Amino acid sequence: MSKHLVAPSLLAADFTNLPSALQMFNESQADWLHLDVMDGKFVPNITFGMLMIDAMRKMTEKTLDVHLMIEEPSKYIRAFRDAGADIISVHYEACDHLHRVIHQIKATGAKAGVALNPHTSVELLEDVLEDLDLVVIMSVNPGFGGQKFIYRTLNRVAKLRQMMMERNINAHIEIDGGVGLQNAESLLKAGADVLVAGSSVFKAPDPQKAIEQLKGIESDRKYFI
Repeated sequence: MSKHLVAPSLLAADFTNLPSALQMFNESQADWLHLDVMDGKFVPNITFGMLMIDAMRKMTEKTLDVHLMIEEPSKYIRAFRDAGADIISVHYEACDHLHRVIHQIKATGAKAGVALNPHTSVELLEDVLEDLDLVVIMSVNPGFGGQKFIYRTLNRVAKLRQMMMERNINAHIEIDGGVGLQNAESLLKAGADVLVAGSSVFKAPDPQKAIEQLKGIESDRKYFI
C-alpha cells in the first residue's frame, strides 16, 4: 500500500470562513496545507502573501506547503520562511539561477521544491534533482483553480519517477491541478506521491470524507517515500 500524502489547496476554500476550513483540515487525515502565492505577473491572478502564511501558521501545526507562482522569488524566500513555510517551491520558469535559489531555500531550513508548467520538460531538472526535496508537476496551467486536468501529465510523472529511480533520488513528486478521485490512482501508479486537491476537497459535500477517500487509495508501487 502506498504512503502518499494529500495536500488540500487553500485556494479552493471559503475565504469568508477560513477558521472553519482550517478546523476541518486539522481534524482530517490531510498531511500538508498547500498555499498558492500568485503575483499577477508570473501568472494572471493575485492571491495572497506572507500575511496569509503567517495566519495559517498560527492555525495549524501541520506542514505548510508554499507554492510561489511569482517573478523573482529569490527576493522573498526568507520572508516566506519567517512567516512559517515548511516547504517552498519556486517555478523553473521564474528562476534564471535555479541552483542558487534552491540552496537559498535550503539555507533557511525549509525544504526546497521546483514547479514545472505543463509545457516544461522534466528533463530540464536533471542537473538539480539531487538537490530537491520536491518536484511539483503542474497538471493545469497555473493561475486559477478549478481547471481541467491535463492527462499527458501521467507520462511526465512516469518519466520523472524513472529518472529519480535510476539515480536513487527520493524526492517527492507532487501533482497540482485538477486532482480528484477520477485520476488520483493513475497518478499514484505513474509515480506521484503527493496529491494537491483543491475543489475536489473544499467543494465536496463532506471535505473530510473526500480527504479520507484520497488517502485510502492503494498502490502496490514500491518507491513511495
